[in-house]
Amino acid sequence: MGNLRLTSSAFDHNGDIPAKYTCQGDDINPPLKISSVPDGTTSLVLVVDDPDAPVGVWDHWIVWNIAAETASISENSIPQGAVQGANSWGRNDYGGPCPPTGTHRYRFSLYAISDALALAPGSSKGAVLSTLQGKILDQFTLVGLYEKS
Repeated sequence: MGNLRLTSSAFDHNGDIPAKYTCQGDDINPPLKISSVPDGTTSLVLVVDDPDAPVGVWDHWIVWNIAAETASISENSIPQGAVQGANSWGRNDYGGPCPPTGTHRYRFSLYAISDALALAPGSSKGAVLSTLQGKILDQFTLVGLYEKS
């Protein structure tokens, strides 16, 4: 769409996610850097999921109402004022990569939106994505790979 970017100092796009950020490590979110947020952005939404899960897409982290001026998300943290939704484990937090077999792709999808979302903490990814309709100014997806050792 545009110039919005999401990067990580922990892994490259389509590169391997270090075990530290998975169920085999500390199970904490990796550091993320946000850049080129478009004018008119009120807030950001981050969705981390695994499209290769055997049961269908597995949700790892859903965060919304991230302030538009946020330039980074530190390791093992959520931005001040942001709201977390329910992942596929039913928890409102980050759940790291934990594929049962093989190498899986983990999509870190960032959306720049024109409004804050009026959703309760613990809302589902489906509720978040449906609320985004008509509000997306730009989006970008960073992909990391992981296979259990």
